[in-house]
Parts: sequence; structure tokens; C-alpha cells
Amino acid sequence: MNIVVIFWLQLVASLFVAGVVAVWYVAPRLMKMPIGSALTLLLFVHVPRYVGMTLLVPTMVDPKVPAQFLFNAAYGDLVEAVLAFACIMVLRVNGQFAIPLVWIANIWGFLDLLNGVRGVVVLDIPRFDIATFWYVYTFYAPLVGVSHVMIFWALTKAKSWPA
Repeated sequence: MNIVVIFWLQLVASLFVAGVVAVWYVAPRLMKMPIGSALTLLLFVHVPRYVGMTLLVPTMVDPKVPAQFLFNAAYGDLVEAVLAFACIMVLRVNGQFAIPLVWIANIWGFLDLLNGVRGVVVLDIPRFDIATFWYVYTFYAPLVGVSHVMIFWALTKAKSWPA
């Protein structure tokens, strides 16, 4: 089987499985929590996005991968990790800016994810040697995507969220 086909099959399978788990198990339990606690759990999925900085380590990925793609992916993820952690801290103290900050973080992170997917498609990233980043793209990125959707869902329901 072609390496690109394997990459996309794994990514889609991970997205599907994460979506099923989110709908069947995660969402029903989040609905029983206060909105701040539910958002905190969903945001913790984004904190490890600092791992994207590994793309800037010279020996980690194929040197033929365009530097601009690596820079954007690494720093976009780092900003999202910092924003997600800041949101968690503000939610923890019930800050009045918590929900607007979560909106900002989630919009930023989602746009960064979409930009990364665009780059993966345009550059045909699976054809490069991306070493262990294969797992980031085919396993972790789908979890991040599902988490973003769930955060948007929770934010749109925040005013009517069960106590």
C-alpha cells in the first residue's frame, strides 16, 4: 500500500475513533460538570502542543521539508499550548475573562490546525521523512481536532450549560 494512502487512512481512522469516543463517552460526562471544569478537561488536550517545537530540531525531520512550514507549525502550536494553559489557569480561578479567552484560544488553535492540514496536503508531507511526527499527525492531531469541535460546542452552550 502507498505510504500516502496509509498516512491518510490512519489520520481518518483516528479522527473517526476520537469522534465516536467523544460523542458516546466524553460529551455525556462533560454535560454533568460545570462549564469551567468541562472546558478545562478539553483544553488539557492542547497543552502538549508545545511538542511541535520538535519540528525545529534539525535531525528530527527531513531537511527537505520547507522551513516556513516547520516554523509555522512549531510556533503556531506553541502559541496554542500557552493559550490553552492560560485558559486553564483563568478557568481555575473563575476569572471573568475566562470564556472570552477560551474563545480566542480555540479560534487560534483551530485556525492553526487548519493551516497545518493545508500545509500537509499542499506539501504532501507524508512523502517526507517525518520520523515520529508521523504519530503526531495521524493520532494526536485528530484528537486536537475533535477537542476543538467539542470546545466550540461547549462554548455555544455555555449560557444554558447544566449546573
